[in-house]
Amino acid sequence: MPFAPVAELEYDASTLVFEHGWQSWSPSGWYRLDASPPRPTAPNHHVMAYRPGVEAGRFQGEGLLAVATAGEITTVAASTPDVVPSIRAEIHDDRLLISADGEVQLTTSTHANPNQALADWADTFAAGAPPVRVFGPSWCSWYAYWGKVTERDVMAEVRQFDQHDLSIDLVLLDEGYQAAIGDWLTPRDDFGSTVRLAADIRSSGRRAGIWVAPFLVGSGSETARKHPEWLVPGINAGTNWGQEQLVLDVTHPGAAQHIQDVFTELCRQGYDHFKLDFVYAGAIDGERHEQLDGIAAYRHGMRLLREAVGPNRILHGCGAPILPSLGLVDCMRISPDTDPLVDPPSGDISQPGQRGARSTSVAREFLHGRWWANDSDCLIVRPDVQEREIWAEHISEGPGLRMSSDPIGELDRWGLDRTRELLVPSSPRPHPLKDPDA
Repeated sequence: MPFAPVAELEYDASTLVFEHGWQSWSPSGWYRLDASPPRPTAPNHHVMAYRPGVEAGRFQGEGLLAVATAGEITTVAASTPDVVPSIRAEIHDDRLLISADGEVQLTTSTHANPNQALADWADTFAAGAPPVRVFGPSWCSWYAYWGKVTERDVMAEVRQFDQHDLSIDLVLLDEGYQAAIGDWLTPRDDFGSTVRLAADIRSSGRRAGIWVAPFLVGSGSETARKHPEWLVPGINAGTNWGQEQLVLDVTHPGAAQHIQDVFTELCRQGYDHFKLDFVYAGAIDGERHEQLDGIAAYRHGMRLLREAVGPNRILHGCGAPILPSLGLVDCMRISPDTDPLVDPPSGDISQPGQRGARSTSVAREFLHGRWWANDSDCLIVRPDVQEREIWAEHISEGPGLRMSSDPIGELDRWGLDRTRELLVPSSPRPHPLKDPDA
């Protein structure tokens, strides 16, 4: 739909605009009118971390945009997770013109803290959503071993947890175990066994989790070679792992059965926490077997996964469209990846780096305890992590998941003590919100 005006607002030098990004990795935050909000620095970044149509020179929120000026906050937002319009704010003469490419609702409030207006909207939007769960402290393989993780590496860490008296409830096997993106039940030749790993983790008294990018299919995978009819034709979700990433068409009966079979098997192996990554792919518009738009296809695909794993296992969104995921995941990454580096070399804060991970997760704290448990990404505090004290403090101030991702043997005394201190359960309650001007 074309953009149509929905409001004209007065503004002054104190006016702030809240721009909400499309998915987990999309930058979000409050900005002054003379600011330049973050934008993609490369076409591949745009595909993999932003919604199509976002560009420099104007503010654009995906399903949510707010304006705070002169003691009044105007919130412009979607009314349902099934339809998420883009909402723009641009200065025209002496007014701030708000426009949207779909139906939106406007509310005004006079909170001293503009973030409270966002919380009020989130409370209303979440009506009927499942209760927020409590999550025990976890460990994730990603920042410790990256894509070269092995079964042996993970179990070596499990033994370290006991040796150092670290409270770990969940052990999450992240990316790298699979032979190819899309071939989820075929381990990499030198990985080991996902079956044996899950059994060994559970034997240690802990829960086993696993990473899957369910709507991605690598162009070089066996799944792509054998079943091209399962893919959304002419659509890709970006280039990663050295190849084009194709999109699984979950409206195709064969593809739907395939992805449910994958998750049924992973449940049988003993995994009960599923980190669902790069799932923005499932919301990309295209000509599917059934004529659904991208958001409807995404929500259909997520419901297929829930049917496969049942109500009690955990679906953990990442790289996920934020509004369309309401009611479909139990916890949600609400920022880009962190990294041992503070700033990404590209300068695009949607890419891995502590600065973007901090700013976007703080901007989305109003979602925690209302929609799900927030995931601000992992605690990494080994000595080679830049500004590790600042990153640890950021994690300590958040109410969401606490997940370590260091090789425990590489921690010095400070890092080990800080990790032990911060590995506590998440809170199910909303978090006190900071004023963006503070």
